[in-house]
Amino acid sequence: MLSYQHAYHAGGPADVHKHMVLAELIAALTVKSRPVSYAETHAGRGLYHLDGAESRKTGEADQGIRRLNPDPATPFGAAYRNIRGEYGPGAYPGSPLLASALLRPGDRSVLMELHPAEHAALVTAMAGRDVAIHRRDGYEGLLALAPMTPRRGLVLVDPSYEVKSEYAEAARFVRALAGKWPQVTVAVWYPLLPAARHTDLRAGFSPLSVTCDEVIFTPAPDRGMYGSGMALINVPFGFGRALKRIHLAAQTIFTPQRPGG
Repeated sequence: MLSYQHAYHAGGPADVHKHMVLAELIAALTVKSRPVSYAETHAGRGLYHLDGAESRKTGEADQGIRRLNPDPATPFGAAYRNIRGEYGPGAYPGSPLLASALLRPGDRSVLMELHPAEHAALVTAMAGRDVAIHRRDGYEGLLALAPMTPRRGLVLVDPSYEVKSEYAEAARFVRALAGKWPQVTVAVWYPLLPAARHTDLRAGFSPLSVTCDEVIFTPAPDRGMYGSGMALINVPFGFGRALKRIHLAAQTIFTPQRPGG
């Protein structure tokens, strides 16, 4: 939706969960020397500043990244350290910049962002990096490009979910993408809200095989989003071990739950 701006939520517990999982996926897919394709449907602006007005207004980063000391030996910790070293201690990477810090020369990166202000900021943040940026509907754009070359790839689906129809729309896109690009790994972020619309999203992935990782924020908020989920399609073998490492490393801000619980 064109009214959504992620700067208010950057660095919060949901962002940390999403980015830790994303970093581990990229690390797993780049163990072998073969190049990979990386793409996003809703890229955002790429770089956020936690001392900005938006971040101060919500205080979500105080409940998320500011309560952690990410281990630089982990994929997320290494990328986070490098980006703060380049942009300053108040910087927080969006997923495009995080991925750029972990991808290798020869890997392909394609970012879709329809919001005009977010797109302009994304172009600025990613200047000088080997990435293709499109001001385009991410679902339409990536289905047009699929299957991408290289065929080994990862797509992050991260809509705003401002309206309930976005849950069904995300599920339809993932089914269509998997049909056109069977080799792709897909990561879909979703919020855990009292209305529990994420259960319909999970059901909408059928008949695909999906691994869901859901966490509950600690402490639990009084209202609104109480947790974060990642639906993962075609995950690398043994990826469950990476999820356990994430849960252990971030246990001060969230705890895992059984999907559906």
